[in-house]
Amino acid sequence: MNKKTYAEMFKESKENNEGVFIPFLVVGDPNYETSIEIAKLLTDKVDALEIGFPFSDPVADGKSVQEADLRAFNAGITTEKCFKFLEELRKYSDIPIGLLLYYNLIFNYGIEAFYKRLSEIGINAVLTADLPPEEAEESIKIANKYGIEQIFIVSQKTSNDRLKKISEFAKGFIYVASVMGTTGARTTVEHDTTNLIKRIKEHSNLPLCVGFGISKPEHVKEILGAGSDGAIVGSALINIIADNINDKDKMMDKISKYVIKMKDATRGI
Repeated sequence: MNKKTYAEMFKESKENNEGVFIPFLVVGDPNYETSIEIAKLLTDKVDALEIGFPFSDPVADGKSVQEADLRAFNAGITTEKCFKFLEELRKYSDIPIGLLLYYNLIFNYGIEAFYKRLSEIGINAVLTADLPPEEAEESIKIANKYGIEQIFIVSQKTSNDRLKKISEFAKGFIYVASVMGTTGARTTVEHDTTNLIKRIKEHSNLPLCVGFGISKPEHVKEILGAGSDGAIVGSALINIIADNINDKDKMMDKISKYVIKMKDATRGI
């Protein structure tokens, strides 16, 4: 199946006077079969997907994602099963699919082999959470070779000089961390996020998507009003999975209602 590009997605969203909504899922949470059902359910209701491979030491992630990783490992998920998941998902939908990973997974598989496999599947982009731009030259070169866009995270501590460097290499969009620290659902969006969005726009023309702590429709409206092009939500969605492990029908219903509500918040901006 042909894939829609991020550029096409952002163009379409602007034409429709709305922002983009991108949920994050861990492959195999709570098990392979349920996670692929969830991913397929989401593709009809969201603009793109961000997919995580379970990792033993996810330093950028909070409790919710760490527990999702453990559930996936307990369900027998391996890197090869993650690739199988992506292949099945890509056959089902053409929406942009990006990965949020840790570098050790890529390195152990073989950097070139990893990106080549993603290209063959039709994955759009990779964000390597623990790979700073100063050390990403080899990955960027190989990603470009295979047509995979390399995404980078920017936080409030990112200097202007670093912003300039990131803007030279980044493709697809820039991931804006709305809070300092690890991922996790929070009750409010930090006010400094507005200033950070403005500062990034001085150095980059790429679209911006805000994550880390986005969990409510009002958060989505706030960041889009501040100039972001989209919202990324992970922990809040993963918490629905965790809270309904023993009732899949209820889980799927709550996920569906939640993402519809969050996507609705992107409209009419």
